[in-house]
Amino acid sequence: MILFIKGRLKSFKYAFRGTYLLIKTEHSIMTQIFIFSLTILAGLIVGISKQDWINQTLAMGLVLGIEGMNTAVEKLSDFVHKENHPKIGFIKDVSAGAVTFAAFTFIFVLVITYLPHIINYI
Repeated sequence: MILFIKGRLKSFKYAFRGTYLLIKTEHSIMTQIFIFSLTILAGLIVGISKQDWINQTLAMGLVLGIEGMNTAVEKLSDFVHKENHPKIGFIKDVSAGAVTFAAFTFIFVLVITYLPHIINYI
């Protein structure tokens, strides 16, 4: 049992280190965190519902999670094959495409959440 707990704590240590590295080194993550901060502020200002907070939070987590995986795929691809290669390019493009799906999901959640507030304000 003790070994299990030690193993889980070590896993969390690596996970938090990875989170820190993403935030510190990846401009796309920095930009997304900035945008998400503005979105959170907007939610506080207009007073979105509990369900809207849940939807917004899940969409933000989806984007950050997929962006993290995209970064890992790109770094691994660059490590494996330093020169331009059509297959590596395809892999990186597909990985970036996954981020695009997540970003469109986030935008869709934003539109559903905030459009009624914008219409009421106008």
